[in-house]
Amino acid sequence: MLDILMSVLVLTAILLIGGAVLVFRSGDRRRALLMLVAALVMVANVAIWAIPVKDAATSPAAE
Repeated sequence: MLDILMSVLVLTAILLIGGAVLVFRSGDRRRALLMLVAALVMVANVAIWAIPVKDAATSPAAE
């Protein structure tokens, strides 16, 4: 399930970046910037979720 969610987020970020380019060309720079920020937040979330973590059994919280 997480793989599907991350894939959808990446595809949405790509579409937002493409839309931001089109909106920027039409002259609405503020909306284009907001779309780019939203895309960067999505990519950052995917990057955070994709970082491997150590085995939970070795952490002190698991005891």
